[in-house]
Formats: sequence, C-alpha cells, structure tokens
Amino acid sequence: MITGFEQNRAKASLKKAQQSLYAGGVRIPVNAFLIEMHGRRILIDAGTSNLLGDTLGDLQAALNALNVRPDTIEMIALTHIHPDHAGGLIDAQGAAVFANAQISIADEEYRFWHDDSIMASVPESARGFFQIARNSVAPYKDRLILHTGEEEVVSGLTSLPLPGHTPGHSGYILKSADKQLLFWGDVIHLTALQFETPGMTVAFDTDAQQTVQTRLKLLDRAVADDLLLTGAHIDFPGLGKVRRAQDGYAFQATPWQYGA
Repeated sequence: MITGFEQNRAKASLKKAQQSLYAGGVRIPVNAFLIEMHGRRILIDAGTSNLLGDTLGDLQAALNALNVRPDTIEMIALTHIHPDHAGGLIDAQGAAVFANAQISIADEEYRFWHDDSIMASVPESARGFFQIARNSVAPYKDRLILHTGEEEVVSGLTSLPLPGHTPGHSGYILKSADKQLLFWGDVIHLTALQFETPGMTVAFDTDAQQTVQTRLKLLDRAVADDLLLTGAHIDFPGLGKVRRAQDGYAFQATPWQYGA
C-alpha cells in the first residue's frame, strides 16, 4: 500500500522514468553493497535470501562472481532489520552465512525488534516480521556492534540515524580522503515517484510522518552538500545526487563507469 498515491500523476512519473505500473504495484530493486577498504570487506545490508521471491536473493551469486567468500566478510552494517536487508544473514537452517562477520546495527533498532511488548501490540499479521528479524541476527548475538547517534563503526564508516521507516533505521557515510558516499537505506523506495512526491509513503514505514520528516531533511542536506549517495531501492546503477525540481526533488544518476 502506498499513501499519497494519485494514479494519473504516478503513471506520468513512471512513464517519464521509462517504467510502468504492474498488476499489484510497482517493481523496485533491492540492493546490497560490498565495500573493500583498508584490507577489510564490509557489506551494507545482506539482501533477502529466499524470503521474497525468485527475482531476489542473488547476493551470494554476486559475491561468488567476484570471488568473495562469505567467510572473508568482516562486518555487515545493517540499515535496519527488515527481511530484504537482513534475510541474507542466515541460511535455510538458520545458521550464520558470514562466519567471521560482526553485525553493526542501531541499538534502538535492535531493541525494537526484540521487545516482546511491542511485538504483542502489533496485529498478528505483522508479528512474523519480528520473528524474522530475531532469527536473522540471532546467530550473531555475540558479534553485535550496537551504535547510537553518529558513530564511526569502523574506520571510515560512520552511522547516521534516519528514523521513521523503522525506529532505528540508519544510513552510513563512507569517507575516503576528501570523498564521501552516503548509503541511506530505505529513505526512498520508489525512485520514479518519491523524489517528485516526497510525502508519499509505503505500508512498511513504521511511522509515516517521521519518515517524511527524515526524508525531507536528508533531501535538503543532499542538495546543499552535493552528496553522492545510494540506497537499497534506488534504480540501477543506484548511484547519484539529489537536485531540486519544480515540484519537489529529482534524482540525477551518476553515469555507469564502464571498465572502472
């Protein structure tokens, strides 16, 4: 379910982006990211595994194509613990896929999904998300790095609180020399729609009002600071900058660097 969705306007925005409505909704990508720096390998999020259908869950295949073994990943920096971000942490038997990795996650995010009273207060249909979240991080319970506020979780990578989509939803800023890249998680789900209509939210936004407030604040910052950014649901190639547009904002994709 999408709030603030006006079908004719949405169709026009999608057409401009060379996309269209599908039966039942809009297709979106699910991205995870591999960072190699200072001799370390870090993932931003871990994908979906087999939780969300046949067209997702390809993270392991992508790592294999790069000759990156799961046991060489030293950290997974989670933006939040929804199944499309944390599902890939465990295999079909519930064991850790990344044998040597620490998990970085906001303390508030971890506590939210592990609070029995909150789980009991939500509709029965939503409680499965709590169990999936708990199962996903359970094998890593002795390897957690719980951050609050803006903290350097590892040299060059700093957490950035972005609450709303979930209570502890976070981004990460990667810095190298005078360059930086923002991984902003689920600030935007629908590239073709939510930049133009930033008040549009999705059913999975825990607090829709806070989601919009966080989004607007970060979009303004991205424009003012000319930030290079990417996100879990930004259309391929998934890297770019935010610009102001007449009725809101626009995403300017960075050209793909062939052979770089």
